[in-house]
Amino acid sequence: MDKVKEALHIGGHHHEPQEPTPDQVAQLKEKYTSAGQSQVLTFFDSLSAADKTGLFQQLSKFDPTYINTIAAKALSPPPKKDDDGGKPKEDVLEPLPESVTASILDSKPEDIEKWYSSGLDLIAQNKVAVVLMAGGQGTRLGSSAPKGCYNIGLPSGKSLFEIQAQRIVKVQRLAAKKLEAEAEDDGPKTPIAKPKVAVPWYVMTSGPTRGPTEDYFKQNNYFGLNPDNVIIFEQGVLPCISNDGKIILESKSKVAVAPDGNGGIYNALVESKVLDDMKKRGIEHIHAYCVDNCLVKVADPVFLGFAASLDVDIATKVVRKRNASESVGLILCKNGRPDVVEYSEIDQATAEAIDPKQPGVLKFRAANIVNHYYSFRFLESIPQWAKDLPHHVARKKIPYTDLETGETVKPAKPNGIKLEQFVFDVFPMLEMSKFACMEVRREDEFSPLKNAPGTGEDDPDTSRHDIMAQGKRWIRAAGATVVSEELESGIEVSPLMSYAGEGLEKFTGHTIRAPAIIERE
Repeated sequence: MDKVKEALHIGGHHHEPQEPTPDQVAQLKEKYTSAGQSQVLTFFDSLSAADKTGLFQQLSKFDPTYINTIAAKALSPPPKKDDDGGKPKEDVLEPLPESVTASILDSKPEDIEKWYSSGLDLIAQNKVAVVLMAGGQGTRLGSSAPKGCYNIGLPSGKSLFEIQAQRIVKVQRLAAKKLEAEAEDDGPKTPIAKPKVAVPWYVMTSGPTRGPTEDYFKQNNYFGLNPDNVIIFEQGVLPCISNDGKIILESKSKVAVAPDGNGGIYNALVESKVLDDMKKRGIEHIHAYCVDNCLVKVADPVFLGFAASLDVDIATKVVRKRNASESVGLILCKNGRPDVVEYSEIDQATAEAIDPKQPGVLKFRAANIVNHYYSFRFLESIPQWAKDLPHHVARKKIPYTDLETGETVKPAKPNGIKLEQFVFDVFPMLEMSKFACMEVRREDEFSPLKNAPGTGEDDPDTSRHDIMAQGKRWIRAAGATVVSEELESGIEVSPLMSYAGEGLEKFTGHTIRAPAIIERE
């Protein structure tokens, strides 16, 4: 096992945990009892040695006093600040200022070209990393495998992980090619070794998806990426809490836990030593996104170049809201700070307001697609603010152990809460000058996979359709004629062939019958 992964505890075998000593058990009992959470140890003394060790290990990972604090805050959030009349102050919502926004829909071609070029330079200098949030299982899709392993039914049969890995392979090649071309332009020199361009891919899993994700990457030879540059790590979990603030026992020897939300990414980057690894590699710019978007431009040079040119700490991609009633969170300016406001928190008049400068366009239209840029200097500051991030409450039906009988009970209605953090809760920490937002075309960059096949929206069929439709647009733009018998048939262009529609000139003047697959250069 290579040194990096050893340091990161990634892969490899875990040693058998040691049975705790009576002293250690006494200390643990004292810690939980003084926090008013002794119920988690109700059955401890009657457990087998292995179960005692397991429960001891699990409970040692949590600080019950901290759990009490965050549960109490989440269950009764502090009231909004009063104005002088004693009423809670109304939030002031405004679109983000123009100084921090750009839109691919109406930017000048030379600006986009400049961002693209400088983004490729950053990739060529090995200053860019990618963090993938891939903790989810495909439960709604009828699969227990990690969502990234899901095959959306493309002619090639590629999974989400494979599509995204190949986009990284391609963008590395484009950056290396640019570097070589520039070296040649500088005139004849002593030949030097070809530059090794690497975009490390940090894949954040959850407990249940970690093993299967590691196995899937190994079985597929990391889809052509160097295994040393694919680092799989795990997000944290938090205990589930009953409605009266008690940690729930799932079985006699196990506490009920749940992943700590996509905002758990910040703690996970620190705990799993990913930030240390980034620092060693000299990473300065990070692209973070969710696995379920089949159109995501991984390590997008345009986005990286845009964010770096403004020297911001966080930038985000948005798509234009389809209509006033679309249920998406909006990225906007709330009380002078960047923020995300959920659709349920916006009244109808605000949702329907029209931009005074653009007739027919919504004033609040920047739909959040969880696609973010971070400066490394910002992520390095996580330990200073991570404890201040709020936790949100998700009310759930959580199976639990009856403390009298030891029987497992499956509740009929929500009996407790899962605590989670949201990735965008850090936005309001920033001054507006350290935040930027880029609007991109939905049909080119956002097609989430959320629902079961046949739902008709955000499902495998729409994901497949969107990739095939994009390929058809690219091929037509390159000057080819596309003919198809079927109304809906498109073209699958492999990411190894083209990252964003470039490099397809050889199809100019050709006729291509759809559905088709264009697999390699």
